[in-house]
Amino acid sequence: MRNLAVITKITTQKRDTGRYNIYMDFGKGEEFAFSADESVIVKFHLRKGMELDEFALAEVGYHDEIRKAYNNAINYLAFKMRTEKEVRGHLKEKKLEDAAIDEVIHRLSDQGYLNDKEYADAYVRTQISTTDKGAYVVKMELRERGVADSLIEEALKQYTPEEQFEKAKDLAEKYARKYASESERVLKQKLDAMLRRKGYQTDAIQFALNEADFGREEDDELEAIKVQGEKAHRKHAKLSGYAYERKMKETLFRKGFPIELIDRYLASMEEE
Repeated sequence: MRNLAVITKITTQKRDTGRYNIYMDFGKGEEFAFSADESVIVKFHLRKGMELDEFALAEVGYHDEIRKAYNNAINYLAFKMRTEKEVRGHLKEKKLEDAAIDEVIHRLSDQGYLNDKEYADAYVRTQISTTDKGAYVVKMELRERGVADSLIEEALKQYTPEEQFEKAKDLAEKYARKYASESERVLKQKLDAMLRRKGYQTDAIQFALNEADFGREEDDELEAIKVQGEKAHRKHAKLSGYAYERKMKETLFRKGFPIELIDRYLASMEEE
């Protein structure tokens, strides 16, 4: 004979009117048994006086877990698009059961709320129009969000080589002003490093460094070596003669200035 328990009372929760507290008598008097979503109450026709065995209780509990997971997921998706991995992670943080999470992910996909392909397409479009990121960084960000590589590659077709080249060129011109006191060689090294950090590939970087207008004239290079030369002089001021000249040349050469320009600068210092 199956052990049956009787529902003795169903009350609305104070903080969440869409959930109900179920009280039952398991043979020792009335006690709180579980809470359930309104949809679960309706699905199983739960009511006062209804008898439930262990199997029925487990079935009610499982469907309520699914409902909690679904409601959590819908609230999470209400703010912006999410990937399947992001939704799974969010539901796991809520300590929901894996089986319920799997069921909800399947349901959300069928309903069109979850679609990693659409997410990747929209994400790439947004990054192209609102950021200065290169394709590689965008790819890594999508991969971190759990999007499959095949979907990433397809979405990145929107980011044409021409767009990447022009963005890299614009960035190089913008940042060149920041490094105005550097030699042209060091300037290009720093621009190369900056563009790589932002996710641009070698071909786009080479295009940018070759085609960008840095606005540098011979006078700019002279001004740059003066700035770096003054710093080097303060560092080596205690030296004199050959030792001073050698250290100055070594320092300025490491800063990227050509020997001819270094000699001109040192000669001008002697004249002064």
